[in-house]
Amino acid sequence: MALLITGGAGYIGSHVTRLLAERGEKIMVLDNLSLGHRGALVHPGVELVESDINDVNNVEWMFRDRGVEAVLHFAAFSLVGESVSEPLKYFRNNTAAPLIMLDAMRRHGCDKFIFSSTAATYGNPIRTPLDESHPQSPINPYGGSKLMLERVLADCGPAWGLRNVTLRYFNACGCSDDALIGEDHTPETHLIPRALLAVAGQESPLTVFGNDYPTPDGTCVRDYIHVLDLAEAHARALTYLRDGGASVACNLGTGQGVSVQEVIDHAEAVTGKPVPRSMGPRRAGDPPILVADPSLARRVLDWTAARPDPREIIASAWRWISGPRGGRFKD
Repeated sequence: MALLITGGAGYIGSHVTRLLAERGEKIMVLDNLSLGHRGALVHPGVELVESDINDVNNVEWMFRDRGVEAVLHFAAFSLVGESVSEPLKYFRNNTAAPLIMLDAMRRHGCDKFIFSSTAATYGNPIRTPLDESHPQSPINPYGGSKLMLERVLADCGPAWGLRNVTLRYFNACGCSDDALIGEDHTPETHLIPRALLAVAGQESPLTVFGNDYPTPDGTCVRDYIHVLDLAEAHARALTYLRDGGASVACNLGTGQGVSVQEVIDHAEAVTGKPVPRSMGPRRAGDPPILVADPSLARRVLDWTAARPDPREIIASAWRWISGPRGGRFKD
């Protein structure tokens, strides 16, 4: 039986797809390529089904004719600002569309689901670092759409035996060791690639949103996690479910905070060039500090970030931007 990876041609999904395929798993990727890239599927044994996750006929065909052991679900929209202006787009795609997948799983006896969720489900932190008992009160439709699916998954367990591992990411970054797959978003909104693309002259100067926060240098502090560490966490989650593990939600982060100014300083050290930038006002809804407590993932999944050094993470992202693909897929 195969693993079905939705959104497997996207940034995080493609790294998970490659890792599991290299470990001998049979993989079907379901991706409409609206945000993903055909070129990100670098392992020759991966089968791509180019379709939407809400295509009932294709979903049914995969479960009925191919057989699916487990679903790893990455397909989602993830732009916070866009979610505020187009909330229905986010609830339709991130919450409603996966119900078709879950219904097919129920009918075909597939009981293992790994969900790519987000720290945005927590909203503004009332304490830091954040553990999984922190209240979930998202402040934008993106986080709300992910939280609603978390609640659906929780109800499916007692109803028909679904077991899920929900993984709440903090700030994913970096690329594969050979720099063949990495982060290619249009538009790019994440700090580390934005800073490096500005250095490379591929983007306008970086805007730093506020330098008057109650942090050591006045800029926001975040928890940055290497994409290969995220990929390994998904492999551990699959093993956990195969071993009979019960449903659980885990934070994925390093447990250490890095400020925007520190990211800029590291980027300049890695590239040997200044980061073109300007200072802007604070963005609404940006908390001063967001740092994970990843200890539950260590206890339950036997997972710890192996690449916690922010300089190594930024150097990895720079290898992608300055490497053989120039930070862009050509498909």
